[in-house]
Amino acid sequence: MRLPDFLVIGAMKCGTTALYYYLDQHPEVYMSPVKEPDFLAFEGEEKAPRNAITDLASYAALFREAGSAGVAGEASHESLYRPRAVESILRHIPGARFIAVLRDPADRAYSHYLHLVRNGTEPLPDFEAALAAERRGELGDGFPFRSYIDRGFYHRQLLRYLEAFGEERVRVYLYEDLGSRPLWVMRDAFAFLGVDPGFVPDVSLRRNVSGVPRSRLLDALLQRQSRLKNAAKTRLPAGARRRVAERLDRLKTWNLASPRPVRPETRRALVETYREDVMMLQGLIRRDLSGWLRC
Repeated sequence: MRLPDFLVIGAMKCGTTALYYYLDQHPEVYMSPVKEPDFLAFEGEEKAPRNAITDLASYAALFREAGSAGVAGEASHESLYRPRAVESILRHIPGARFIAVLRDPADRAYSHYLHLVRNGTEPLPDFEAALAAERRGELGDGFPFRSYIDRGFYHRQLLRYLEAFGEERVRVYLYEDLGSRPLWVMRDAFAFLGVDPGFVPDVSLRRNVSGVPRSRLLDALLQRQSRLKNAAKTRLPAGARRRVAERLDRLKTWNLASPRPVRPETRRALVETYREDVMMLQGLIRRDLSGWLRC
């Protein structure tokens, strides 16, 4: 029974979808046809999200066609956020490697909010109302994951992995890296995974972009097509999966307009909320994160 050799563990709305597709292009890398199986975060749970895989046999089936691929992987952002994922990893794939992508937590929170608004799963009328509801404890930890603020405390999430698996098996990139120098990120990631670092993926297509739909009707149709695509993923060859995903993503991105900026006072409040965590994270990953603290 083959299981993944590496995991893209998150964080949510930090570029993991783009990274998944870049990795999937490498001839020595096999990526699960379901990008986010979520098995390691929800193993055995009866109240898991509808699309989560909760049993080991179904999870292993995703890697049945990995064949002679050098490495196999998947990309479930819940693995970073939910503490129990580390326990499942230690039980099933204790030798795994991990890739995390982290983003300015205030920007991440807003992108997360826009994502749920677009999906029709966030009923609150504006970002500030959603943040206030979370601070009052009214959103809970249920689905659809309306934990806008809490998911941005990366230090404690990443520390679990560093303590359990060691620094040499965890690679951390910033969202800014993936946006401004994606080929550098991919060369480094390929080398980290032990596959040919000279392979050059196509990084021209933006993936899973947040924004405000120009046409609600077209967006609804594309969301429906995405659900059909997800249902067909395990039945399509890898090349066909990529072509379908690219066409849908191009249409979705074309249909999105830029959202209004976060209000300055809202960003200031979020920066102060995250300041201590950002400073601790900066020391943990040895990267300058001062830009995340600008208002």
